[in-house]
Amino acid sequence: MVQANERMPLRGSPRRVLVLGGTAWLGHEIARQLVSRGDEVTCLARGTSGGVPAGANFVAADRMSPTAYEAVRFRDWDEVIELSYDLSSVGPAIHALAERTTHWTLVSSVSVYASNAEPGADETSELVAPVDLSDYAQAKVAAERRTLGALGDRLLVVRPGLIAGPGDGSDRFGYWVARLALAGSGTVLTPECADRSVQVIDVRDLASWLISAGAEGVVGVVNAVGDVHGLSETLTLAAEVAQFEGRLVAAADDWLRTQGVNYWAGPHSLPLWLPHSDAAFSQRSNSAFVAAGGTLRGLRETLVDVWEDETARGLDRGRRAGLTRSEELELLNQLAASAP
Repeated sequence: MVQANERMPLRGSPRRVLVLGGTAWLGHEIARQLVSRGDEVTCLARGTSGGVPAGANFVAADRMSPTAYEAVRFRDWDEVIELSYDLSSVGPAIHALAERTTHWTLVSSVSVYASNAEPGADETSELVAPVDLSDYAQAKVAAERRTLGALGDRLLVVRPGLIAGPGDGSDRFGYWVARLALAGSGTVLTPECADRSVQVIDVRDLASWLISAGAEGVVGVVNAVGDVHGLSETLTLAAEVAQFEGRLVAAADDWLRTQGVNYWAGPHSLPLWLPHSDAAFSQRSNSAFVAAGGTLRGLRETLVDVWEDETARGLDRGRRAGLTRSEELELLNQLAASAP
């Protein structure tokens, strides 16, 4: 594998950049920043996730169609940015575009690693075996391998960790500042925080670095992850930002699991909560990211912007992750009743 700090010769700026996506959250932010720096940007997508930023060209296409790339395949591209991990999309895109593309960026995930037990693990860690492509992590590995086989030393594989920031539709990071703001002077249920970490990268920082890395010809594999913060520190900062004046009530893992509360994400969950056996998922090394020019805004700044975004979207709106306030209050009552 080519090292991430090696550089390739590029054609100069403004560049012709094709974003395979560009209508959903990360892709839209990438396209927006590309346009703002003066690049010629084309987004190819179905368009069901929203529109493209002003100034970007939009090519409506179903990537499952055999003619999906007809409008873009006969152009030379300085950069292609691939956001999908589905081989039925990744493979045809490579076939249609690789020969006429100078640099290719594939957005993967730190979920590809076989173990989350080693704090500070880097890009050399063992990956899961891609035998079941219905599994997210295994599909990501398969996409990496297919792309590397075709692009070789023109490829940058970016493995983000948890992405945070305004506009996040996953509700994982935004849950806490929103819930604390909603609770006001009430009580908020949390997991036990000892020996637990949070590691997020702001979507704007990720997009900015991904763009600059492509322009500089960075190749290889980079974990695009944030600095490590304690879960307790993160919740304390979120409480300050949300002007929370109530009380945090921690429940033991076993009790939460008995009540059907889920880890990490999804309905009836406590977001960012992971089993202790997977604690190092949020403790990966970001030294390669920093060495390749990556910069990170402070956690408080991200929390402030997320709080403003959550307030604008509605603190009590339906969410993809977390507990509803009524679910949380019921659990808090049960927890109080079970106390000796």
